Amino acid sequence: MATTIDISKLSVEERLKLMEELWDSLAPTIDAMPISAELAEELDRRAEEMDRDGSPGIPWEDALQQIRSRKR
Repeated sequence: MATTIDISKLSVEERLKLMEELWDSLAPTIDAMPISAELAEELDRRAEEMDRDGSPGIPWEDALQQIRSRKR
């Protein structure tokens, strides 16, 4: 019998922990999860673009700052 959890009674910290545990539980099966042909093509395109560019991207802090500055 499955256990029912009223997530509205959990604290934010407890809900985040639950999300983390759910996400981690998917890790062993991630390769078995089907993706559409369109998504596979897009992922391949992005990987190729990243390989051509050679840039590792920008630091997380810079990306976050750019996102926050767009909302203003």
